[in-house]
Amino acid sequence: MKVKRKIDLNGKVTTITASPVARLLDVVRGDLKLTGTKEGCGEGECGACSVLLNNEVIDSCLVLFGQLRDGDLLVTVEGLENKRGLNRLQRSFVKNGAVHCGACIPGMLIAATALLKHNKTPSIMEIKEGIAGNLCRCTGYGRIIKAIEEVV
Repeated sequence: MKVKRKIDLNGKVTTITASPVARLLDVVRGDLKLTGTKEGCGEGECGACSVLLNNEVIDSCLVLFGQLRDGDLLVTVEGLENKRGLNRLQRSFVKNGAVHCGACIPGMLIAATALLKHNKTPSIMEIKEGIAGNLCRCTGYGRIIKAIEEVV
């Protein structure tokens, strides 16, 4: 059995049909071919699969497709770009060398985007708290924090 959902996906109204028990992560990566969202742990611990659902950060590995409702707003890392390409936050990550292996970066960008939507001028401590659900094994977080701080 499959269900149909009409959602706003990265700024475009899209109808998606999938199994209600499919993980949102698998629908995004497999059915929608939006492979920027990564699978890390599959247990909601690493943040690599983070997406924005109705402007809140969620771990897409823990959400079933059937939990979405018509009209939901879903933003993946691909939806962060603007008409000119990379947005200011993404450019700051590149400029500051915050991108190493790339496994955590989509989730970091999603978390940072949500943080900056809710708090336009976060302190360094608030930035650390904002990305706390995302694990990075390459950067030691310093460059990521600097990249976020630079766009504040």
